[in-house]
Amino acid sequence: MPYRYVDAEPVRTIQAGGGRREADEILADLRRIPRGVIGWGYVDATPENASFLTSAGRVNYFIYRDPRDMLVSQVFFATDMHEEHGMHEHYKSLPDFGERLKVAITGIDQAGLKMVSVKERYEGVFQWFGQRNVLCLRFEDLINNRDAALHSMLDEVEKTGYQIPMPRAEAMSVLVEAIQPRKSHTFRSGKTGGWVDHFGEEHKKLFKDVAGDLLVRLGYEKDNDW
Repeated sequence: MPYRYVDAEPVRTIQAGGGRREADEILADLRRIPRGVIGWGYVDATPENASFLTSAGRVNYFIYRDPRDMLVSQVFFATDMHEEHGMHEHYKSLPDFGERLKVAITGIDQAGLKMVSVKERYEGVFQWFGQRNVLCLRFEDLINNRDAALHSMLDEVEKTGYQIPMPRAEAMSVLVEAIQPRKSHTFRSGKTGGWVDHFGEEHKKLFKDVAGDLLVRLGYEKDNDW
């Protein structure tokens, strides 16, 4: 599985204008990714997707993030960085970031505008946790514990029987050099834990009411006293 290039466009579950794509469309996109090309996207662990992606010879990484940081990032992205985002106009109509964050937490379903709550959004994460041949990684570990995370990624490649044609140290250097998040159109800060600057007490309570023990289940908190 020699590396050729990274596919420029992600495989998406949601259409650009809103609404879910058909399952056969998503699977067709996955099948179109050539061998040796690193594909990426936002894909649910449906039986069809999981069966295809976990077939022999494939390497899969599922990367997830602290839901609080994800929400902050989503609001900034949809409001300031991507005018075509389905939530752009609605977020712009709200008076401030705090009100937008509340909507991001609870979700919305009105006047043809629908976005699920943070709890519903993360149910798909748990579906990937139970899949074979999928290495689940926290975004925070890639930032704050980079070397260990990258070693585990290389280990996953070698589990397929493929021998990486260079010493591990050299392979690590290649990966580190390839990590250039500022080239991503979604890049804003690349930091972790920034949610603390945006979550007031009202947001914390609302998150707990909506998401329950989500952070505990994901391993981000020991209990709901945060």
